[in-house]
Amino acid sequence: MKLTTTQLDGVIIIEPTVHGDHRGWFMETYSESRLESEGVDITFVQDNHSFSAAKGTLRGLHYQINPKAQTKMVRCTRGAIYDVAVDIRKGSPTFGQWVGVELSEENKKQLLVPKGFAHGFMTLMENTEVQYKVDEVYSKEHDRGIRWNDSEIGIQWPLGTEPILSEKDEIAPLLGNAEYNFIYGE
Repeated sequence: MKLTTTQLDGVIIIEPTVHGDHRGWFMETYSESRLESEGVDITFVQDNHSFSAAKGTLRGLHYQINPKAQTKMVRCTRGAIYDVAVDIRKGSPTFGQWVGVELSEENKKQLLVPKGFAHGFMTLMENTEVQYKVDEVYSKEHDRGIRWNDSEIGIQWPLGTEPILSEKDEIAPLLGNAEYNFIYGE
């Protein structure tokens, strides 16, 4: 398992080691001890699975505020997505900056998105499935979002400006009007 840091502190690209032969392949998708050896101490409590029928479906940018904030470990098990994390920690030197990475059933990469980051993804293929672990259960009361196309953030989504959105994501506030309570260094 290879862990690669990104320009956003705490956001990590995880590349499992794939062992393959004429029968197929095997890989570890999660290793508590491997993450701990890199200083990542997380106890996951729930696995989530989403399906998007159409190419160009965009889910996000989502997060939960404290005390129900979530760390997510995201992977695409069918199809492909462009996965994005946005730093929304007050006082962070990278506040408002984003990182994006393609996750697919082919490349088997995963993205670790810690608390203090908004998360979203766009499907790059039809019939795409995404699975992710979280370290806190869903709380409607703490669920928040930021507009996917906020020009202050400037995410360059790969399929342009006409994604398929939920009603919730269509009306999400811009970063300047969003509620978040994350402090850099806490």
